Amino acid sequence: MSFSFKQSGLATCMNVTNSGFHKRLISTICSRSSFSPCLNLQNPERRNLSVSKPLHILSIEKINEKKTVFECKAYEADKSQPIEVEVKSEAAKRLKIGIYFATWWALNVVFNIYNKKVLNAYPYPWLTSTLSLACGSLMMLISWATRIAETPKTDFEFWKTLFPVAVAHTIGHVAATVSMSKVAVSFTHIIKSGEPAFSVLVSRFLLGETFPPSVYLSLVPIIGGCALAAVTELNFNMTGFMGAMISNFAFVLRNIFSKKGMKGKSVSGMNYYACLSLLSLVILTPFAVAVEGPQMWAAGWQKALSEIGPQFVWWVAAQSIFYHLYNQVSYMSLDEISPLTFSVGNTMKRISVIVSSIIIFHTPVQPINALGAAIAILGTFLYSQVSVPYIILRNTASNISQVLI
Repeated sequence: MSFSFKQSGLATCMNVTNSGFHKRLISTICSRSSFSPCLNLQNPERRNLSVSKPLHILSIEKINEKKTVFECKAYEADKSQPIEVEVKSEAAKRLKIGIYFATWWALNVVFNIYNKKVLNAYPYPWLTSTLSLACGSLMMLISWATRIAETPKTDFEFWKTLFPVAVAHTIGHVAATVSMSKVAVSFTHIIKSGEPAFSVLVSRFLLGETFPPSVYLSLVPIIGGCALAAVTELNFNMTGFMGAMISNFAFVLRNIFSKKGMKGKSVSGMNYYACLSLLSLVILTPFAVAVEGPQMWAAGWQKALSEIGPQFVWWVAAQSIFYHLYNQVSYMSLDEISPLTFSVGNTMKRISVIVSSIIIFHTPVQPINALGAAIAILGTFLYSQVSVPYIILRNTASNISQVLI
């Protein structure tokens, strides 16, 4: 009888006859140095094979009827078809990331379209921003109550560290909405593509951090492209420009506060953003009431309904729902991928928003303006390539808002 045992891709064969099966099998196996320790078959009552890694029988084939010879194949338990499993796992992961990215970009494009439609008919960015946060907060509270999503385990220390993050997030959100109420969506996103420059400058002068020369060089096309796009913008508005700039600065502070405060917190990306929305809503609501007020909102609402019709209500609901969804998916994506991949994806997202808004709203664009936008986006991409690996090496502990640029 012939047995063939396979370990780590190498076959070791033992030939025994039917007579004295157990004794000869033991002596043959133990004589092979490739097994450590040797197979233990000395007790006829115990039929398990004991090796450093368990072996499983694949097949037993009858080779010669006269001599009753069989071929027995075995493999290690932790080596069972690893390549195929790993390939399938990697393919599934890539598919999952692809779905995240496609969903993230699509939701972001839809949000920007409906947000601009609402702001064109109802120019109250403070209320619009509040409704976005309120809708998302309500959706997550319902998800927690119905156990669709796992309720986060938080304490006072968590909310304390989240507060400065929420303040910066609120300012950035409102400032971006104010910008889009005054200028084209494409222009707002072109200026917002300059956020990496703010990140480096704030980290350098306020935190004393230093970066390699390649990071500083990557800022040149970002700043130059944004400046070229701004001076050639046909519908330039200072309030819109400053809103985008303030949003950049606020989101940089949000990322810094998040980096400092959220280390070691075991909250998922989805729940982290939900908690951030809740706290931002509490912060923003009184300011929205003070700046605009219910009387202005009511008068503007009646005017918008008379001009647009009942579909205006859908526009408001859509921009609020899609705002939360696209942000939630982006945070979920960051849970699954590396900061570098996320940064590249965020750059591509901004391109999709700029192009789609120009097409849908028929935004007039001069060639020199398009060139400035392309240079700025290219600079953002280069920044992600040279800065994120450096950040990862410098900060071994990853965090949720590390590269939201």
